[in-house]
Order: sequence, then C-alpha cells, then structure tokens
Amino acid sequence: MNLSIGAIVAIVKMTPEYPHLLNELKERIHQAQLRASMSVNSELVRLYWNIGKQILDAQNKEGWGSKVIDRLSDDLQHEFPEMKGFSSRNLKYMRAFAEAWPIEAIVQEPLAQITWYHNITLIDKLKDREERLWYVQKTIENGWSRNVLVHQIESGLLDRQGKAITNFENTLPAPQSDLARQLLKDPYTFDFLTIDEKVKERELERGLITHLRDLLIELGKGFAFIGSQYHLEVSKRDYYLDLLFYHVQLHCYIVIDLKTGEFQPEYSGKMNFYLSAVDDLLAGGKDAASIGIILCKTRDKLTVEYALRDTSKPIGVAAYRLTKSLPDELKSALPSLAEIRGKL
Repeated sequence: MNLSIGAIVAIVKMTPEYPHLLNELKERIHQAQLRASMSVNSELVRLYWNIGKQILDAQNKEGWGSKVIDRLSDDLQHEFPEMKGFSSRNLKYMRAFAEAWPIEAIVQEPLAQITWYHNITLIDKLKDREERLWYVQKTIENGWSRNVLVHQIESGLLDRQGKAITNFENTLPAPQSDLARQLLKDPYTFDFLTIDEKVKERELERGLITHLRDLLIELGKGFAFIGSQYHLEVSKRDYYLDLLFYHVQLHCYIVIDLKTGEFQPEYSGKMNFYLSAVDDLLAGGKDAASIGIILCKTRDKLTVEYALRDTSKPIGVAAYRLTKSLPDELKSALPSLAEIRGKL
C-alpha cells in the first residue's frame, strides 16, 4: 500500500510517541538557538565587566565621583557612535556588575552565558550572591527570557523549588528520586489566572489549559503536555485524568490531579490507582514509573505524610495559589473569568 507523505504524517501524529518526539526536537532546536545567541552575547558581557572593573578601580584609587561617569559616557559615545550601551546609566550598571562579581572567572562562566539584560535584572532584584547564582543556573538550564526570570524571582521560586511533600525516596531509585523531588514546587503559582478563589475544579483546569504556555513555565523544564481529561478505560469503566504530561528528562508520564479544597487522605489512593493504570495502559518498556502530583488549595503536612507513607506509587502533594499582589497595569492585561469561558 502506497501512502502519501501527508498520510504518513497524519498516522505518525496519532501515535502516543509523537508528542514526546516533537517536544524533544523543539527543545533541542530552542537550546541550539539559545546557545547561538549566548555566544554572540558573551563577549559583550565580558567587555562590560572589564569596563566596570576599570571604572571601579579608578574611582576607588582616585576618589572620583559619578560626574566622571557622565564624562566617560559622552566621550565613549563620541568615539564609538556605532555602538550602543555607553549611556551614563549603563556605565553605572557596568560598575555595579563588577562590584557584584569581583572574580573574573565567575563572569567568564556562567555569567557570560546569559544576556546583559538578565545580569542587570539580577543586580536590581537580588542582593545575595548565592541567590543570584542559583537564578543564573536556572536561566541557563531553562532558557528563560528576561521577563520569565523577573517572574520567577518575584514569585520566590528559590524558596518554592523542591518543597512539595513526596514519597519519592521510598518509591523511586536514588538518581531519579532526587531529580523528581527538585522538579516539584510548593506552592505552585497560578497568578496568570484571574479566577475567583471559590473556583470549581473544572474551571481551574480549563483556565490552566487556556494559559498552557504559562502553566508549562510554572511546571518547569521538560514537561510535554499530552492532554486534559485524558480518557482511560479500566474493566469497561471510564476514568479521566485532569492533566497528563510526559517528562522528557525523567522519561515518564506525570499525572496531575487538581483539587480546589484541602488535601484529603483518600486523594492518594485515587492517584495510586491512576498511576497503576497509566503504567499498564500507556507506558512502554523504556518508560520509568509514572509520577503523580496532587495540587490542592491547602494541605496539612502531617496528613499528607501519613497518606503517602505506605503508598506504593511515587506521588507528590503541593499547594497552589491563584493570585498575588500584581501591579495594576498587569492586572488589566490578564483575562477575566468570563473571557476565559468565552474561549472554551
């Protein structure tokens, strides 16, 4: 039987493996593009650090004030009219950059791998050097834009990462359990939604799917979306998973169950059942054990620990928050609940 290219593509798209392949290719292309832009950028970052270092050394030695920077700005812009970046404001950032990172080796690697605007953001938003380095590494790992970096800092990602309650230590092998635990957050921040705190689970799910890109950013690197209300049939009965993902680094399916109230012990039993079904019906021989994430409005730590203690499948439980204080201009840019419903 001869098939056209279009028919072959249509068949490929219907296979469960296709979303995994597509996501991995997109990830590779994105990372290649990022590395290319970072290569061009790295020399600029090194140049700016060296300029800032010389200004800082000269000011410390000669006692010069900020007026000297204004004069330097005028002279450099006159000498290099084709180059941007020699404004007085930017020269002061160069000085602050050199002051923040006195060791050149750190600038060579990893700071030269992120853009100058990312570095400015870190100087403006964070004071602690270790915190800055943590966000530098995450920016490189995830390919964050400057705006995403700002969001992650303002949402307190460092304090949320790896804080979900899990049983991974008892249900996953050591290398995978550590990686899986670090992937989970607590709480998750869904502040890109303007949904009432009394939202129903189906409305929450629809809102997250409408803002799938924002959801994937919040979940983190490696999550490939498979579907919502994903259908499974077990013993001629129908079951529906709220959200189903595949993680390309962990090589496993991830089931997310959304709850709009406080965590209840029976949620872990239901998730254990879902994971058993996914492992049998969807996972292949090369896939690792599927992982479950139960997201609740609130959760009591001790209750969760008791519920997960003797559960055989890897499950994590975390809270989520829908809103936080946002500037008025950002609030006005977010869709209302009525607008979200209108798109469904």
